Amino acid sequence: MNGTPRGERINITLLGNRNAGKSSLINALAGQEIAIVSEIAGTTTDPVDKRYELLPLGPVTFFDTAGLDDVGELGEKRVKATYRILFRTDIGVFVNDGTRFNEAELSALTRIREMKIPLLIVFNKADARQPDPANLSYCQEHDLPYIAVSALKQENIDAAKEKLISMAPQYLLEERQLVGDLVSGGDHVVLVTPIDLAAPKGRLILPQVQVIRELLDHDTVVTVVKERELEYALETFKRDPDLVITDSQVILKVVGDLPESVKLTTFSILFARYKGDLEILAEGVRQIDKLRDGDRILIAEACSHHVQADDIGRVKIPRWLSQYTGKDLRFETSTGHDYPENLEDYALVIHCGACMLNQMEMSRRIIEAQRRGVAVTNYGLTISKVQGVFERAVAPLHI
Repeated sequence: MNGTPRGERINITLLGNRNAGKSSLINALAGQEIAIVSEIAGTTTDPVDKRYELLPLGPVTFFDTAGLDDVGELGEKRVKATYRILFRTDIGVFVNDGTRFNEAELSALTRIREMKIPLLIVFNKADARQPDPANLSYCQEHDLPYIAVSALKQENIDAAKEKLISMAPQYLLEERQLVGDLVSGGDHVVLVTPIDLAAPKGRLILPQVQVIRELLDHDTVVTVVKERELEYALETFKRDPDLVITDSQVILKVVGDLPESVKLTTFSILFARYKGDLEILAEGVRQIDKLRDGDRILIAEACSHHVQADDIGRVKIPRWLSQYTGKDLRFETSTGHDYPENLEDYALVIHCGACMLNQMEMSRRIIEAQRRGVAVTNYGLTISKVQGVFERAVAPLHI
């Protein structure tokens, strides 16, 4: 269980006031002492992650957070840390001790609902008191599922687990196809894979390998060529291919060699659909036409890499985007798991192809940008847009 990568675990965040019983509830849900419990208010100061196997949902990470009613300068920082955790939360558990929601709780509930996080209200300490009727009315008015439990006496804990399992977002549960639903057995698919300075010596990059494997699994005929050999390859075929998939950086060359009737897309666009939400990313790329002078653009890289002189994210995309828009844009780069704290200052996030992220991780990054009100797209969609072939490249995916 503990070997499951962090990115493949469903994140369940518990939040509420100090001494509402968040840590006790985590222990009750897990059936073991994994969080420190104390009668002293504010025992949990910073978000603490606890791993657990919540069957049949699978591996999850519980985040135990500081109280929403924490006070003082340090308390404000702790509350901000709690809200940062919410940006990558899959399911929220709002813990209340049965007393009427106070101002801090109501403010937090409003914010969570605006972020559209699936939220379960847990009225803890049911052995001592029943939930205040005003709280129940609030849940009913805002269509929030709720349950009363006693973490201390282990009452209704299994029912709370069942509610959590039923609330898992669909994007975490669905199995997606990379390209298999776009082809039929016997189809001929051509892959255009440039071999340049950035290409790994002696092998293809992971996205290309994954596409080849899925195409073979679906009994298609696969031809792999470099962009300079595409025109010659097309001349040798008895009929046009059913689908061409190209590296985004050479899509203009491919379009020039390819008959208009042949379906075309890119590896990056396929992975945008496979690992994220293509409709959201496609909407984000349309934001390019609305950019203005002085707008800040964030180039988001999921992992560190050796930067080449013609680096796609740091050099080529900024150049192409500036040329396409004719605007004076400001480009900044972030690398790693988290976005910058000031994400709201950016007009657009352009994310890498996410070849080193799994579907759950990439979906979270897209959702976090949405929750923070920032348009998001990816490298491949952006390149297709600025090269003037966006509509053709997404047509096979019906966007």
